[in-house]
Amino acid sequence: MVCIRKATIDDLLAMQACNLLCLPENYQMKYYFYHILSWPQLLYVAEDYNGKIIGYVLAKMEEETTECHGHITSLAVVRTHRKLGLATKLMTAAQNAMEQTNNNALEARSPYECERFNLVFGAEYVSLHVRKSNRAAFKLYTETLGYKIHDMEAKYYADGEDAYDMRKELKGKKHHQHHHHHHHGGGCCSGEVKAGAKEGAAEAKAV
Repeated sequence: MVCIRKATIDDLLAMQACNLLCLPENYQMKYYFYHILSWPQLLYVAEDYNGKIIGYVLAKMEEETTECHGHITSLAVVRTHRKLGLATKLMTAAQNAMEQTNNNALEARSPYECERFNLVFGAEYVSLHVRKSNRAAFKLYTETLGYKIHDMEAKYYADGEDAYDMRKELKGKKHHQHHHHHHHGGGCCSGEVKAGAKEGAAEAKAV
């Protein structure tokens, strides 16, 4: 049995190990810390019955934009546990968290921080990048998860391959359409998203 749960700081080494095992483009540990300290509500792991992390999703809220939206930084599942629908479950968990305002996380903050951090959630859409050659991932994201091509970025990855900039509209757009800025928030996979050539980028690889 595999369960999907929110990640904790204690999971970061296992998440990084999963990334190194599954993906050719990787992150330094400080980047995992950056995500979990800034957006703890958006990181999820897939854990097997032995307590081993066999998949994860690393997500964040984009800062340098006039639109409130989330971004999938990295998604991976070890080969032994693919084709079980875990990628979809991990992605859904992260996407749902992006749409909501986590009042429990805000209660512990000052009134000023509550006002600021409340704008992080209610995302209008979620984005990710995927290699043009990765047809299996493209199928997963379009047919299973409902993503659509927004743009194409030439030579996006370190090896020079182009990437599709893909987006999925979230319900949060209907409820937070007047928000024009946001800040950091604190607050079991049939596919994986590879770290892209640019920091914070991701590439999906369906399995």
